[in-house]
Amino acid sequence: MTADPSANSQEPTEFRIVLGIEYDGSAFSGWQQQLSPQLPTVQHSLQQALSQVANHAIKLHCAGRTDRGVHACCQIAHFDCRFERGAKAWIQGSNSLLPPTVRVLWAAPQSNEFHARFSATARRYRYVIYEAAVAPAILAGKLTHVRTELDTQAMHDAAQSLVGEHDFSAFRAAACQSKSSNRNVHWANVTRQGPFIVLDIQANAFLQHMVRNIAGVLLEVGSGRSRKEWAGELLAGRDRTLGAATAAPDGLYLAQVSYPVEFELPVQALGPSFLRVPDI
Repeated sequence: MTADPSANSQEPTEFRIVLGIEYDGSAFSGWQQQLSPQLPTVQHSLQQALSQVANHAIKLHCAGRTDRGVHACCQIAHFDCRFERGAKAWIQGSNSLLPPTVRVLWAAPQSNEFHARFSATARRYRYVIYEAAVAPAILAGKLTHVRTELDTQAMHDAAQSLVGEHDFSAFRAAACQSKSSNRNVHWANVTRQGPFIVLDIQANAFLQHMVRNIAGVLLEVGSGRSRKEWAGELLAGRDRTLGAATAAPDGLYLAQVSYPVEFELPVQALGPSFLRVPDI
C-alpha cells in the first residue's frame, strides 16, 4: 500500500507578533490598504516591509483605522508569521525598509487570543489646535491652525455633554459602515498649553470622523459662534446635517490604545510634547 504523503504533514506553526507603530499620516491615504496601488497607505507600507523580514506575505490587523492625513503616536497592530525573528529584526529590519514617516516602536510576541482590534478596551485620541495670527511652518500638517482666540473653558464645558454612552449619529460620517452608532465616551477634556489647545478624548471605540466632527463643533463653540449647549442639543437630535463642518485631519492623533493587563503590552507613549497635556 502506498503511504499517503500528507498523512504526517502538519500546518506550519504560526507566531502572533504585536507592534507599536508611529506614523505621520500627511502623505498617506489613511491606514487601510486601497484597491488602487497608486494610493499610498500605512498598512501597505508596513505589510511590504514586514513581509520582507518574515520572508512570506503577512497581513496586519490594527486597533483603529485612521483616515487620510491622520497621525498616530502608538497605533497597535498584529500579524501572524511562520517564524519568530525576534524584536530586533521586526523593529530595525522593518524600519530600514519603511519611509521615514512610519516607524515600528516596539514588537512583542503574543498569544493567539490577542487581537489588535477586538481585544482593545479603549482608544484615545488627541486633537491639537494652534492659535496664532500666522500658521506655523515647521508644524505644518501636524496641527489645525486658527486665528481666532478660542474660549477653551466653553469648549471643555460643551464637551462634557458627550461623556457617557450615547447614540453619536450626529457625529458620524455619512459613509460610516458601523452597524451601531452607540459609543461610550470615557472622557473629553479641552486644555490649553500656551498657543496649543488640545482635545483629549477616550472612548471604547469611535465612529468614522467622530472625533473630527466633535472638534468641528467645539471650534464653533470656542469661537463664540455657537452656544456651549449646542453640542448636547446636536447629540440629542441625532442629525449630522445640523452639525458643524468636519475639522481638518491635520491635528488628529491616535494617542493610545488600552488592553487588558494580562496581555502585558509595553508602555505606550503619547507622542510629541505638545500632546502631553495634564489630565483634568
